[in-house]
Amino acid sequence: MNTLTAAAPTDLKTGSSTHTHAGTATSLMPPPPAASRDAPLKPRTTQPAARPLLFQPRVQRIAYPVLVGVVLLVLWQGLVTGMELPPYLVPSPLLMMQTLITDWASLGASLAVTVKITLLAFVAATVVGVLISFLFVQSKAIETALFPYAVLLQVTPIVAVAPLIIIWVRDPTLSMVICASLVALFPIISNTTLGLRSVDPDLQSYFQLNRATRLQTLIRLRIPSALPYFFGGLRISSGLALIGAVVAEFVAGTGGTGAGLAYQILQAGFQLNIPRMFAALLLISLTGVALFVAMAWLSKKALGGWHASETSHD
Repeated sequence: MNTLTAAAPTDLKTGSSTHTHAGTATSLMPPPPAASRDAPLKPRTTQPAARPLLFQPRVQRIAYPVLVGVVLLVLWQGLVTGMELPPYLVPSPLLMMQTLITDWASLGASLAVTVKITLLAFVAATVVGVLISFLFVQSKAIETALFPYAVLLQVTPIVAVAPLIIIWVRDPTLSMVICASLVALFPIISNTTLGLRSVDPDLQSYFQLNRATRLQTLIRLRIPSALPYFFGGLRISSGLALIGAVVAEFVAGTGGTGAGLAYQILQAGFQLNIPRMFAALLLISLTGVALFVAMAWLSKKALGGWHASETSHD
């Protein structure tokens, strides 16, 4: 009795072959369980490797400038010591820090006067600059007629104008605040005006389509668009306010209890007390850095949640 053997057909779905014997089809490879076929594939999640401390961006922003500063101070100290330079020419960093500690009573009081004038001038320049920018953006004719005079304030040397202001204004502190405000005014006007003008045309058309008033367009569209430009102007204006305050103190030449760091520099120069002059210059530089860091922090807090200039990690 001959047995007929047929070729085992292949299952197109599972790819396994079947063997037919005596009218019964049996699978050589059993199908996978239903639970394993129906279960979704879970992607493998890998935890990112922790960066070393020195490779973290926040640490680098502080560590790198500090490292460069330490290297420069070491080179400065080495050159002064190796070349045996006298203190009345170039003082060493150690002597400068020693003078800063010993003369802190007078230098600290002068620093407080300079910081007060700088902050008052910075606030005045910010308020006046923003109001002028709001006026410019309401009409192109007003901006065209008045913007050249804002440029005129920027290009006029404050040293030439400060004596007139000091003569016209009786109060020395107020006169120095006005001088410093004039120096810090133009970046606020130019940056804020540029930001108020730099709005999306589609959004502006949408506001016009919905018949928004000028005040609604200013508050809900132009001001949010101008914030990055405004904070950029604050960073520039804060440093210029400090420069204007120091220049105004140089021109005014006020002494006594109302003396700022500029008067300390002049007095140290007359007495050939160069370490004290360097100590006063160090305080001015640290004040400028502190103002810039404060404006950068304020910009981060205001724009960090939504604007690309603060959210980008590149």
